[in-house]
Amino acid sequence: MTVNTPENQDFSEGIAARLPETWAATPLTVVMPTYNEADSLPGMAEALMALPLPGLRLLVVDDSSPDGTGAIAERFAERYGSARMSVLHRTEKDGLGRAYAAGMTRAVAEGAEYVLQMDADGSHPTAKAAELLGVALATDAGVVVGSRYVEGGTLADAWGVHRRLLSRWANAYAGTILGTRVRDITGGFNLWRADTLRAIDLASVDSAGYSFQVEMKYRALRRGFGVMEVPIHFEDRVAGESKMNLMVQLESIVMPWKLRMSGPGAMGGRGGSGDRGGSGGGTPGARG
Repeated sequence: MTVNTPENQDFSEGIAARLPETWAATPLTVVMPTYNEADSLPGMAEALMALPLPGLRLLVVDDSSPDGTGAIAERFAERYGSARMSVLHRTEKDGLGRAYAAGMTRAVAEGAEYVLQMDADGSHPTAKAAELLGVALATDAGVVVGSRYVEGGTLADAWGVHRRLLSRWANAYAGTILGTRVRDITGGFNLWRADTLRAIDLASVDSAGYSFQVEMKYRALRRGFGVMEVPIHFEDRVAGESKMNLMVQLESIVMPWKLRMSGPGAMGGRGGSGDRGGSGGGTPGARG
C-alpha cells in the first residue's frame, strides 16, 4: 500500500493547482445531509459555490430540521439556481447513512459523474474538493478519501486526547476486523465515482448511522474498486451539536462483524476483493 510521502503529496496538490478546464467542469454533486444546521449551512453553501468548479452542484438533504435549515437551504437554492443547488426534503430523521444514501441516489440519477460526501458543520475543508476530484480523474480511483490519518492529515486542536484516541481506535477496530488497510475507513469526506455507487447498490446498504462510512468503503473494496487517500485537516464543527448517540455507537461496533460474516458472495463482485489501489497523497498505489 502506498504511503503518503512528501513527493506524493506534492503530486496531488499539483493536480488541484492546475485542474484543467474540462476536469473542473466535470459533473460533481456535493451531497450534504442536514439536521439543525441553520447556523453553519449558509457559510458552507457560499464556500462551495465560490470554488472554481463550474460543474459542481450542491444537494442538501434535510431531515425536516426544526430550526428551519430546510427553508434556509431553499432560499440559497433560489439564489444560485436549480442548476447549482437543490434541496431534498425527507419527512423523517432515520440516520445519517439513510440521508446520504437518498442524496447519492438522487445525485447519480440526475447525471452526476462524481459525488462528494460533505458534512454541513464545517469540519470538512471545502477547498479540498478540487484536489479530491483531480486525484479521482488522474488515477481512475473508485473512491478518494479525505483522510485524517495519512501523512499530512491533521486534526483540530479542539480535539482532546480522549476524542483522538477514540477515533484512532475506531479506525483500527474496523480495519482489523475487515482486513483493510484504508487508514481512515471511518472518515466521512469521500468522493465517489458514479459507477462505484451503482455497483455498491445504495438501496441495499444496511447502515443507518456513522457506520455507513465503513460499509460503503468495504463494499467498494470487495467489488475491486481502487481507494485513494488524500490528507486533509479535519476541523471541529463550527456550530450545532453532534448527532452521535448510543444507538449509533452500538451500530458502529456491530457493523464490521456483520460485514465480515456476510462473506465475499454477499458483497457482490466486480472482479476481486481486498484493497485495490492506493492509500496516499494521490498516486496509484500497490495492491494491499
